[in-house]
Order: sequence, then structure tokens, then C-alpha cells
Amino acid sequence: MPDKVQYSDKELILRFQQGDELAYVELVNRYRDRLINFVFRFVGSFEEAEDIVQDTFVKLYQKKDYYRPISAFSTWIFTIASNLAKTELRKRKRRKVSYLSQIGMEEKDFDIPVEDTTDEETVGEYTESQIQDAIQSLQLHFRTALILRDIEELSYEEISKILDVPLGTIKSRINRARLQLQEKLKHVHKDRRTPI
Repeated sequence: MPDKVQYSDKELILRFQQGDELAYVELVNRYRDRLINFVFRFVGSFEEAEDIVQDTFVKLYQKKDYYRPISAFSTWIFTIASNLAKTELRKRKRRKVSYLSQIGMEEKDFDIPVEDTTDEETVGEYTESQIQDAIQSLQLHFRTALILRDIEELSYEEISKILDVPLGTIKSRINRARLQLQEKLKHVHKDRRTPI
């Protein structure tokens, strides 16, 4: 029995445009978890993130013919998810409802690298919920750029295309977002310390 052929994202979307439903299923399987993780960082709720990602795949299904192979499929699908997440956040603002960040699926510890620290102390380990709260507190344009770069590990060029913002602006936003996040987590670190 021959090995299963591994198609690229572009090949899969082109096959789907030609009517291959299995290509659509494969794209959903490839991107579902990454998109849920990405959207969760915006909205702070896995349930809402799953709904938004579901809507993203509905849009993919309905608008498949809008994709053009001049850009990466990942750029296109992340743009759709990003736009839907931002729409949800705008709706929240209009309703004037504030949501508390939910704790992640698992309580993981992360090391946040601190650059240019003059003192001996570096920021140690933080739980997922502390990082999530700090990310949620960033302004939306900083949060978006940071999530796409440091969590989704997309290139600066891809982020520039997704957000339709010049490359230099993206680099500046990511840099400023990292600095703000480090500041916020430094305060968490100091608040956690108890006197002996």
C-alpha cells in the first residue's frame, strides 16, 4: 500500500477550490489547534475561541475561491481569524462587558526572558494565567502583533500582511509589546514575593 501523500497548504486549498472536500478536512485538522490557541489569546475564553475558529472555518468553506496563491495560506486563514476575533472584541466594548481571563487548559510554567537587565534578578517562572492576564492587558494592536510573533511564531513579513501594516511598524509594535509584557510580569513577580 503506498504512503499517504503529504500535500502543502497551497496544494490543499487549490484541491479544495476544485471540489475536494477531504482537502478542506485536512486544512481544518492542520490549523484548528493553532487557531484556537491564537484566538484564545485575544478573547481569554476557550469556549469563545472555539466558536470564533468554527466561524473561521465556515468562512474558509464559503469563501474558498477568494484565496489566491500569491500569499501563504497560513497568512490568509490567520487574517480571517484575527478579523473575527477583533469583531468579537468590538462587540464586547459596545456591550460594555468586562470578561475575566480564564486559566489555560493546563497550568504550565513559562520562562519570560528579560533582556538588558542591570540587576542580578531575572523574571522567573509564571503560570499560564499570569501570562494570559498580562497579554490581555496590552492594547489590542500590541497584543495582536505579539501573539502572532511570539506565540504563533509567524514571520514579521507574514504578520505585516495579516495586519496590513508596514514591516517597520510591526517590528516596533512587537518590541514595545515585549517590553510592556516584561514590565507587567516584573510587577507580578515582585507581588508574589513574601518576606521571610
